[in-house]
Amino acid sequence: MSTTVLELVKQAEQLPISEQIELAMRLMQNARAALGEDSPRYSWVEVAGTAPYPLAGEDAQTWVTRTREESDREREKQLMFGSNV
Repeated sequence: MSTTVLELVKQAEQLPISEQIELAMRLMQNARAALGEDSPRYSWVEVAGTAPYPLAGEDAQTWVTRTREESDREREKQLMFGSNV
């Protein structure tokens, strides 16, 4: 006798949340392994500094300053002319 997915979900809903999470994690691990997606995970320490500087052609602080100024100008326009701009 085979159990349907819907029946399994109903059974899983009866478990405590911690066990539901554990079940979900195990199912995902099994699915990844079956699909061959058990690729190694990298920590930020390992990949830090691997991108060229500046990555998007603009210094990060310059980008932050520019986008803040643009946002300030937009807010000022909305205050001056109403919100229908």
